[in-house]
Amino acid sequence: MNLSSLLLERAALGRPVRVGLIGAGKFGSMILSQAQRIDGLHMVAITDLSVSSARESCGRVGWPEELYSARSAGEAVTSGKTFITDDVHAMLSCPEIDCVIEATGHPLAGTRHALACIEYGKHVVMVNVEADVMVGPILAAKAREKGLIYSMAYGDQPALICELVDWVRACGFELTAAGKGMNFEPRYRYSTPDTVWGLFGWSEEDVARDKLNPKLYNSFTDGTKAAIEMAAVANGTGLDCPENGLAFPPAGLHDLARVFRPRSDGGRLDSPGLVDIAASQEPDGREVANNIRYGVFVTFKAHSEYARNCFRQYGLLTDPSGWYASMWRPFHLIGLEASISVLSAVLRGEPTGSSKEFRGDAVATAKKDMQVGEMLDGEGGYAVWANAIPARRSLALRALPIGLAHHVRLKRAIRKDQIVSYDDVDLVDDDDVVALRREMEDRFRPQSAVAAE
Repeated sequence: MNLSSLLLERAALGRPVRVGLIGAGKFGSMILSQAQRIDGLHMVAITDLSVSSARESCGRVGWPEELYSARSAGEAVTSGKTFITDDVHAMLSCPEIDCVIEATGHPLAGTRHALACIEYGKHVVMVNVEADVMVGPILAAKAREKGLIYSMAYGDQPALICELVDWVRACGFELTAAGKGMNFEPRYRYSTPDTVWGLFGWSEEDVARDKLNPKLYNSFTDGTKAAIEMAAVANGTGLDCPENGLAFPPAGLHDLARVFRPRSDGGRLDSPGLVDIAASQEPDGREVANNIRYGVFVTFKAHSEYARNCFRQYGLLTDPSGWYASMWRPFHLIGLEASISVLSAVLRGEPTGSSKEFRGDAVATAKKDMQVGEMLDGEGGYAVWANAIPARRSLALRALPIGLAHHVRLKRAIRKDQIVSYDDVDLVDDDDVVALRREMEDRFRPQSAVAAE
């Protein structure tokens, strides 16, 4: 809880924390809105495919134009201004930059950017959960081998869940489950970019004002983003994904400890130690009272009668038995909080959550019956949704990770709700990312999968 003090001490020595940002979309814009207000943090460079769009983002969040007028990263370092470019290597070759935030949301580009950051000796804050769930464990390992930090982004839900998990374990409680809230009904699973705004509840004016991407927001609605994030949490915490994917049980704050406990004790979990989602709507569309739609949570168990009594005495929300309790955070502010990860990496040498093992996977699953020759269009599209399953099951099925399910052609017909396998598709391009994924699968293969073979 001393990051701001540590930052001011460093700034007083004339050594601000120097940062680069890749991707000036919604998440990147939120980062930029705060960066100008943090004494001792200097946004040296912003890289985006569209320089003009990045400039628009800076203007939209209140930056004076003079602030982003530097003509090179070197000039930005000496002047205190910001350089905007479409050349990632022009940013990464700046030796003074300490940490880079990858916020493109594109799994293939994000993977390549993270590898380049590590090669250039930069800490990485990986907003790009799409890339992290696909190859995060091996990216984190490569960073560690170079003495660098590879971190989840604080403010995004996976990092906040990892923080709560750490709290449970550091307090000595028995961790039962972890997850987040989400607006979800079973019918949302088959949402497309054409139907998403009606389900999301935003008007045409909202969409136009903020230039919202329907495919991105459809990935939130159809459960894909939830699968990606919960599999990433599994990889960062040692928890497991449910055998057949996330169940999305409806639950409000007062019911978290009752619902997210094992079935043997009256709950909805097949076993303790799982990730899942607390749906904020019932299957018929009724809103759950006191839901946690924007928040994150953990449930945990008392180890003794004494601890159980303390739960009651200090007002924890528990299950009817009093043995299981919950802790939560009611909101997440994504990019508005991401500086915590940057400062933690640079000033403390600690990630705010990081993939340690290959325990969960987010795999492509058909939204409809599809024929040979049809194309998969990736996260949030018309063809597939992502299911969060144990990595050992993914490997046994040769399941196609959702991050590799974009612009690939089917060579076998598949049925609605069928998990797509590598054998069902032609992977033509992206050999480097596919090779890295294969390397991760081999290097981090779960022992249960090895035993099964």
